[in-house]
Amino acid sequence: MLRTVEATRYVTPLREGGSLPGLVEADDLGTYVVKFRGAGQGLKALVAEVIAGELGRRLGIAIPELVVVHLDPQIGRHEPDPEVQDVLHASAGTNLGMDFLPRALGYEGVSWKPAPETAARILWFDGLVTNVDRSWRNPNLLVWHRELYCIDHGATLLFQHTWPTPEQSANRPYDYVNHALTAFTDGLAAADADLAPQVTDELLHDVVAHVPDEWIDEATTKQAYVDHLAARAKSPRSWVKTP
Repeated sequence: MLRTVEATRYVTPLREGGSLPGLVEADDLGTYVVKFRGAGQGLKALVAEVIAGELGRRLGIAIPELVVVHLDPQIGRHEPDPEVQDVLHASAGTNLGMDFLPRALGYEGVSWKPAPETAARILWFDGLVTNVDRSWRNPNLLVWHRELYCIDHGATLLFQHTWPTPEQSANRPYDYVNHALTAFTDGLAAADADLAPQVTDELLHDVVAHVPDEWIDEATTKQAYVDHLAARAKSPRSWVKTP
């Protein structure tokens, strides 16, 4: 399971994202970017963060450590913004934290470029989890110690919002054209050959088990997430196409 930490200080809101995440210090002396359960995107965004994040990590994608952050909403009582106060008051209990990477730079594709193999693996991974939030408008990529890190996966796992059949999820196309790493699609075939066999039922069960039970909607099950991702990873993968 994910480590659980206790929030000790609310540092500042981060207004780049629509979910109004915040920078929070915790009792393990770590600093985390916290996505709050009381934000507009709700618990499904936190579920997607955990499943996509942990799956990506198992596939060799660089993703900051994820933790469960237990929050007393009074921690932000001195925050002057009423919108932030509302989110904190609605977020008592468990929330999702991502390790803060100090002095990391946003990827802009000019001053530094990743290895083509690394970029192609990220492209494939985003296709698997149907990530619609990795465009140049909002790359959600950080360069830290000359390594490319993927962040912000709350907009993945689109199937959990409508619950089509696993077969429909398997065939959902993925648009690489507007992806921030679309220049590296030549490596998709090699990435597919390497990564697809690793996405086993055993791996998916292990990844989904990291989601706190209380975050799963009562109308569904953890097995449903396994079924949909397994179907998408199964051959033939029609979504692996070079634009």
